[in-house]
Amino acid sequence: MKTNIENIFSFIDTYTESTEVLYLEAIIEACELWLSGKQIPELSGDVTKEEIRRGIQLAVLKGMQQSAQPHHQMTPDSIGMLLGHIVEKLTKDKETFTIFDPAVGTGNLLYTVMNAVEGEIVASAVEIDELLVRLSAVTGELLQQPVSFLIQDALRPLLIDPVDIAICDLPVGFYPDDENGLNFKLMPATGHAYAHHLFIEQTMNHTKPGGHALFIVPENLFDSEQSKNLHPFLKEHSIIRAVIQLPESLFKNASHAKSILILRKPFPEMKATPEVLLAKVPNMKDKHAMALFLQKIDIWVAE
Repeated sequence: MKTNIENIFSFIDTYTESTEVLYLEAIIEACELWLSGKQIPELSGDVTKEEIRRGIQLAVLKGMQQSAQPHHQMTPDSIGMLLGHIVEKLTKDKETFTIFDPAVGTGNLLYTVMNAVEGEIVASAVEIDELLVRLSAVTGELLQQPVSFLIQDALRPLLIDPVDIAICDLPVGFYPDDENGLNFKLMPATGHAYAHHLFIEQTMNHTKPGGHALFIVPENLFDSEQSKNLHPFLKEHSIIRAVIQLPESLFKNASHAKSILILRKPFPEMKATPEVLLAKVPNMKDKHAMALFLQKIDIWVAE
């Protein structure tokens, strides 16, 4: 007997293979048919939001393998679930909170985090690729996770109020628009700025005092050519709360390894600068080691 996740993937995949449009476009059509009730997958019991997300995710991953777009990448579930656990702990005393993803892509990271958290969430997101926004929006409708989207360059002015929580799998590389880059403190004196640096600055500009920003960053973030600009910026405009190294096994190439950087926006009531949590995520297949690691995270949040 197939699981709900397999049935959802099969429903979408069968529809997409029967059409001549781009696979990712056909996923949107299949999801819209599901929403309208004209065609629906075979589901057993009470289907969960995570089952829906994972079923759609499998189809999107297949579609991305057929796509020539190099920026069509998805944050691994294991990383999303870890961020979800941290956000759940950071917001456990809030009945409602706001969350923002400035590079939302297909929405998989954002929805993984939202599904992991209880309480009412007001979400906003930015993505420049219209196809990815449409994918993310139809997924959000099926998950009943409302998100307000802006289709634009996230490094342009944003009509988004400051939020309690920001998350972002940072787009890595150079930002080509030097003229717009001059609006940022992290724009270097010569050459192109690192887009991932500017995304950090832009995100912190849209985080409330006392709010947290969780970034998936290149492991060499603080050792790169432009890190000499990043260090003083972070010292002045944020509080570094944690740097968590992710297992190299999560990445095809060790040179593409990443970490989680957690920043907090300074706030008037802050009494002292807390110690920075430096940690390394164990092998995620080792349940005992992961349980101890998550316990360490919980103690850190509580303190």
